[in-house]
Amino acid sequence: QPYKVEIIEAVDPSEGAEGGVVSAYRNDGWVDLCRGPHVVATSRLGFFKLMKVAGAYWRGDEHKAMLQRIYGTAWESQKALDEHLHRLAEAERRDHRKLGVELDLFSMPDELGAGLALWHPKGAMVRKIMEDFSRAEHEQGGYQLVFTPHVAKSGLWETSGHLGYYAENMYPPMELEGAKYYAKPMNCPFHVLIYRSRTRSYRELPVRLFELGNVYRYERSGVLHGLLRIRGFTQDDSHIFCTPTQIVPELTSLLNFVLRILRTFGFEEFEAEISTRPEAKSVGSDEEWELATGALFEVIEASGMPYSVGEGEGVFYGPKIDVHVRDAIGRRWQLSTLQVDFQEPQRFGLEFVGADNHPHRPIMIHRALFGSIERFFGILVEHYAGAFPTWLAPVQARVLPVRDGHDAYAMRVTDRLNAEGFRADIVEASEPLGTRIRRAKLEKIPYVLVVGDADVAAGTVGVNARDKDVERGVPVDDFVERLQADVV
Repeated sequence: QPYKVEIIEAVDPSEGAEGGVVSAYRNDGWVDLCRGPHVVATSRLGFFKLMKVAGAYWRGDEHKAMLQRIYGTAWESQKALDEHLHRLAEAERRDHRKLGVELDLFSMPDELGAGLALWHPKGAMVRKIMEDFSRAEHEQGGYQLVFTPHVAKSGLWETSGHLGYYAENMYPPMELEGAKYYAKPMNCPFHVLIYRSRTRSYRELPVRLFELGNVYRYERSGVLHGLLRIRGFTQDDSHIFCTPTQIVPELTSLLNFVLRILRTFGFEEFEAEISTRPEAKSVGSDEEWELATGALFEVIEASGMPYSVGEGEGVFYGPKIDVHVRDAIGRRWQLSTLQVDFQEPQRFGLEFVGADNHPHRPIMIHRALFGSIERFFGILVEHYAGAFPTWLAPVQARVLPVRDGHDAYAMRVTDRLNAEGFRADIVEASEPLGTRIRRAKLEKIPYVLVVGDADVAAGTVGVNARDKDVERGVPVDDFVERLQADVV
């Protein structure tokens, strides 16, 4: 039993309440190492189903042996089992990896390497809409837009602590002109350098910096999963530098901002998790941790959002709030993070000049709203099953002439819609109308407009709206107003 021996040898007595504990279960003379519990026979399980058998690397490490993993599920009643199986079937139907190919949104060809994606025009359009919206909202919210490079010398990562605490997730360095350069796994140190580039006064705090920054993390191939777990991605990263007295108002503002943006993208159910100081290792004084942790609780409790507490699950440099959402089929996704940081200001010697004309150390707050553009996009694809709301849809309206003689009018309608700022295209009558309508429906286009003789004569269109009855003879001006209302 080499695998069970490895489990025993890897037990760390310092890890939590169960540290150093190895459990075994006995059934009718048969003893097995297991977290348990065991049952004597499958008849005791009641309502269960074996789902699949698949290969899996031992402990998720591609350098270790490939084993066979048996997946199963057990529930308290047949109804609960059936509901679970329905959710699984629905999740499979919504799988963003499958829909990404079917809807021509993105691809991940083997030639690129694991965990890297190509954005096709339609997916790139949705991404552009997301990014443009995010930039505009941040600028209106008092954030300053910055750009930072993709690589930096090793000294920066040594100062930030990434080489000491995060090196296993970083790509190997490139050696240039006697110096080592690393692809950045995070944007934080660059924003710290921007803050530190000149003397700061308490009057200009809080300083809010925002970037859509590309980062690169070496995730093991065994844990990669489409766009949800990827090696090269873009974070909507914000870092706020503030005084200790500004922590509560800044966190309150941040949380309200996060919830408003997530609601815009169609999420309504939120839960929070507060992660507190880890027992084993942390930086910062007891007073700083108490101040920051108390601020997180104050902000969450004032929001009325349900929350849980992860005791000791914060990172070594500060406590945090994770915001979770529930999607259309009830799955829970961790999205936004609000993280208080004592380490970076200390490591980089950040200061501001206070009202007493003496230097003081600012508090730093990290905030990733989407988590990453790629992951949030994948979640949106699954949340909407690929049928994006009209404002996000890569093509909002498709115009279909019934026959060749209607092409010119159909083009005028298409041009009008595009001139109004919508995203419309035309598929001319080279194929049967039914074939073109079905294709548009499969592409999940919100509006399919059909034009025939009567429409050419009257200046109207036939409107096939997604999941609605067909309307005939709708004036083009009326449809433009409807589309404008739909994208607000």
